[in-house]
Amino acid sequence: MSFPETEILNQLITRVLRIEDVTSLDPHQPPGFLMRYRGQLLDEDSASAYDLLADLLAPYNLSPHFRLEDGRHIIYLAPKQPDPKPDNISTNVILFVLTVLSVMLAGVQIDGPLPTDVLGQMLILAKNIFTGWPFALSLLGILLSHELGHYFMSRYHKTPATLPYFIPFPFSPLGTMGAAILMRGIPKNKRVLFDIGVAGPIAGLVVAIPVLLYGLTLSTLGTIDPNPNGFLEGNSLIYLLAKLVVFGQLLPAPVEPQGILYWLQYFFTGRPVPFGGLDVFIHPVAFAGWAGILVTALNLIPAGTLDGGHVVYSLFGEKAKKAFPYIVGLLIVLGVFWSGWWLWAAMLFWLGRVNAQPMDQITELDPVRRTIAYAMIVVFVLVLTPVPFMLLAP
Repeated sequence: MSFPETEILNQLITRVLRIEDVTSLDPHQPPGFLMRYRGQLLDEDSASAYDLLADLLAPYNLSPHFRLEDGRHIIYLAPKQPDPKPDNISTNVILFVLTVLSVMLAGVQIDGPLPTDVLGQMLILAKNIFTGWPFALSLLGILLSHELGHYFMSRYHKTPATLPYFIPFPFSPLGTMGAAILMRGIPKNKRVLFDIGVAGPIAGLVVAIPVLLYGLTLSTLGTIDPNPNGFLEGNSLIYLLAKLVVFGQLLPAPVEPQGILYWLQYFFTGRPVPFGGLDVFIHPVAFAGWAGILVTALNLIPAGTLDGGHVVYSLFGEKAKKAFPYIVGLLIVLGVFWSGWWLWAAMLFWLGRVNAQPMDQITELDPVRRTIAYAMIVVFVLVLTPVPFMLLAP
């Protein structure tokens, strides 16, 4: 459709905005806006104002973008983005099948020592691959719930998104690097961005916590002994609580009773490893639940386009970016005790400085969503595992 006359656009904008000035812009310059209107919205309900204006502009193939600058409401007009092409789901299916096989390999249960040669090890793993189904079913169920939470919330808000892409990682402790969906459209406002961002962690935890508790009932207690090839899974507050619920004590329990300073040191540094103490010999199902909680913690890191980044940006807006250097700095410090945090710090420094920018940046979270947002910050504290893995080398 042809671009309408300025007078027609002005009449449409006056339905929602008391115009103070109008500026024509160069659509060939980023971010590709055509017009800018500055003034004050006529209705305090900016979400309804946006919906009204979007409907009025739809016949002209234009989209409004709401901004707040220096206390004034700004409306930019831009060409409406074309609908994304249909996805070819064959890639999703292939990656999912490969991930299932990879995770089953990670969960293989073998009685007796492994052969020393690589070929022999591969044959044993292949022969026993179906023993890994409890771990694979549990972990993939958690990851799938997390990603489908994002996907169905995107569909609910009519924001285009892909189906989940699972990432196989053979011969690793978990067999996967997780999964992700890609948003193929811009969220309408912060409420939509928040809903999509928070739906994944909530859906994942709804599955992960029961899986963890059930897996712990299948687990046994034993003594922590040095093992050059072994490791001890790290603790989050929610994992400590789950072990307390199932076993009636804080684990791992050192040989001698310790005070709060010991637990704080152990929780944040993983040191010293309590050799000779008591801990859970974790069942594969419990390990899957523990891994699901770890994945939730990683996704809830409050930066960039991670789920936690969506939550804090929706809650605090541009102010959330001020916390970014402190978050990266904290990860660098935690990397002293688990080097994997240095990789995450590098990834965030490379990819995490960009936040999703909704079409309507004026509309804030409503009280219910704000309460949920603060609750998710508390959840992040509960699921954070400062030292995910501790080696049992003497």
